[in-house]
Amino acid sequence: MARRIEIPILYEDEAIVVVDKPSGVITHPAPGRDEPALTDWFVRHCPSAKAVGSVERAGVVHRLDIETSGVMVLAKTQAAYLALRREFERHDRVEKIYLAVCEGAPAKRQGTIDSPLGREHLRAVTHWNVLQRLGPLALIEFKIDTGRNHQIRLHAKALGCPIRTRPRLLLHAVKLAFPHPVTARRVEFVAPPPRELVYPR
Repeated sequence: MARRIEIPILYEDEAIVVVDKPSGVITHPAPGRDEPALTDWFVRHCPSAKAVGSVERAGVVHRLDIETSGVMVLAKTQAAYLALRREFERHDRVEKIYLAVCEGAPAKRQGTIDSPLGREHLRAVTHWNVLQRLGPLALIEFKIDTGRNHQIRLHAKALGCPIRTRPRLLLHAVKLAFPHPVTARRVEFVAPPPRELVYPR
């Protein structure tokens, strides 16, 4: 039996739970992997949400890679799930901001990459802003208009400044904002960056 994990809760109401996912925690179970998943914790925390969305991915509206930490929202009801999925698929009213420690930095301070990704060449738009240069490293803010697999990782590499991977992938979802699925009012949540991003080595 997989070990239990505890996940920090940033906010909770009758429709959603917003969490600060630690690095090393997979979002949902995957074939060939037996480590505890965020969804395992979520179903224990909110048993009534077991079949929200799907049994395999209970409550999951969007996902973060296993090594990526930071803010995520989970839906507690099917109505909230459907409303949030619509917003995340539209992109225009969802704001997602990440911080990353990168190897090197672009010559410019800020810019935008609009470059397709994946086998289907889906449009992927990433805005970047160099916050601080740290010798051979740089702290870069990434704001994504789309949510493609490994989007920030691939676009950072295309910029010539891949995300640092010691002692983990130094990528953190610092801010998430979206219309609340019940009230439709904009809500925003921040997950403070972990120490390894603030004091990279």
